[in-house]
Amino acid sequence: MNVRVRDDYRSLTGPEKAAILVLALSEEQTSVLFSHMDDDEILEISQIISGLGKISPSVIEKLFVDFASQMSSTNAVVGSQDSTERLLLKSGMSQEKIDLIMEEIRGPAGRTMWEKLSNVNEEILSSFLQKEYPQTVAVVLSKITTDHAARVLALLPEGFALEVINRMLKMEAVQKEILEEIEKTLRKEFMTNLARTQRRDSHELMADIFNNMDRSVETKFMEELEKITPDSAEKIRSLMFTFEDLLKLDPASMQTLIRSVNKERIPLALKGATDSIKDMFFDNMSERAAKIMKEDMAAMGPVRLKEVEEAQQYIVNVAKDLEGRGEITISTGASDEEMIG
Repeated sequence: MNVRVRDDYRSLTGPEKAAILVLALSEEQTSVLFSHMDDDEILEISQIISGLGKISPSVIEKLFVDFASQMSSTNAVVGSQDSTERLLLKSGMSQEKIDLIMEEIRGPAGRTMWEKLSNVNEEILSSFLQKEYPQTVAVVLSKITTDHAARVLALLPEGFALEVINRMLKMEAVQKEILEEIEKTLRKEFMTNLARTQRRDSHELMADIFNNMDRSVETKFMEELEKITPDSAEKIRSLMFTFEDLLKLDPASMQTLIRSVNKERIPLALKGATDSIKDMFFDNMSERAAKIMKEDMAAMGPVRLKEVEEAQQYIVNVAKDLEGRGEITISTGASDEEMIG
């Protein structure tokens, strides 16, 4: 059987060029090169190599000439956050120092702590700040941009927010030592953790992205993924948190969720839910509240599927946020004792 020879250099993708370059090196050189790459990079290169087929000498020559030309003209090499961290780990530097350097690299853009905080999503920042003392929060909100402070304040619990506002109104010049201590706390307890959480498993990231897609779009992509890479599709599906997964909440967690969401969104979300989910919501409300909600649902009449999905996704997002703050517990697997009515 004749093997087709790849001889069109211009049709090669970047990863294919990298794979050919690796293939052309000696085993010793390849081993050294792979030692500087992570597992996902090695896997991608290896998969491409296995499907390359035969490469013509002219393509290899052109590739090396281009590579040498680019290196000599730009003196450029390509780095990444992960490769930087691996390099720092090999340097013998303390973990605390490495964390500080990587936080600066990964953390939101900004020269000062306050500039960085102004680039942090208001929901993430408000979740962190509501665990702090009102006086500390008052100082932080006085230092970040006013528009960002307004969005954060609006997301804080009402009583807590009023206490913070009161502290801000009475606040005098903050002593330098206190300000430095707050900056130190924020850097140690918040910014470093934020930087670490940004290093996410790719399947977890895709599961979150899919969770926020329209159901029809998510279904289409998932079907395509199942054809191309069924293992990844299965892993993403297992990581996705859906409205039906609320069945995994214990009664206390469910009641916390109901208290935390906008009550006007619940009837719309339940219009498209299974009887099991509806019963779970109603069972964790007062009899009067459940009766009113059922009447609201009946009065709605037909509703658009997209609106139902958006309301369900809103409730799912609140549940995930509450779990992230440790206020509710979501079981990792469906219980064998779940009752289906």
